[in-house]
Amino acid sequence: MPNNLSIRAYTSQIRSHYHEFHQLVLPLHGAINIKVGDYTGKVSIGDCVIIKAGQQHDFRADDAARFIVVDMEKFPDNITGSNIEKFSINPPLLAYIQFIDKQLAHQVNKQLESAASALFYQLLAQQTCHNRIDARIAEVIHFIKKDVSVLFSIEQLAKIACLSTSQYKKLFKQNMGITTHKYITQLRMEKASALLAHTDLPIRIVAEQVGYQDLSAFSRRFSNYFGQSPKAFSH
Repeated sequence: MPNNLSIRAYTSQIRSHYHEFHQLVLPLHGAINIKVGDYTGKVSIGDCVIIKAGQQHDFRADDAARFIVVDMEKFPDNITGSNIEKFSINPPLLAYIQFIDKQLAHQVNKQLESAASALFYQLLAQQTCHNRIDARIAEVIHFIKKDVSVLFSIEQLAKIACLSTSQYKKLFKQNMGITTHKYITQLRMEKASALLAHTDLPIRIVAEQVGYQDLSAFSRRFSNYFGQSPKAFSH
């Protein structure tokens, strides 16, 4: 079967079923409460829930909530190789499903639907599907990703996770494999490289948008990360 994208709403009454194909559910408005595999909880905007073929799942949602639902014969390797039921999607994929929402609402033709589905699959294959992240660390990651220019302190992030600073640092490293500082640096450098490659923003503005008020500090960090200066990268 070809991948099929559709916009759906679900009932506020608890329902339970399974299907013979894989499925992804990505909220556009509102949230869905779902029990699937080892996961029981809420799936909100910016999340994706994975439902494998033949997997029983119980769910209910607000009547006003809307979702992009993707029926799939095959998952990309990053999802097939993970053992999670829910993960956070990156900003490009979130923006793309919002675009799909507008397109499907205007009944695009089959060729455009096929192209949209193919691009969705490629963006999906680029997602980082971490093995079951502790809910407290997932909440911290959500806050960090909302705006990578924000200068969070470890104390602030520990408070979001309802942990002491030492507990937080240990739990973050256990879940993500790197320190908070390295994780934030990765996010900032990835965003900076995208802005330099695809916009004509001055390097100073790019630096500010990823949390660096000192241009020389940004240039040093970028050069260490990518092996070339921001100026060389953008040309």
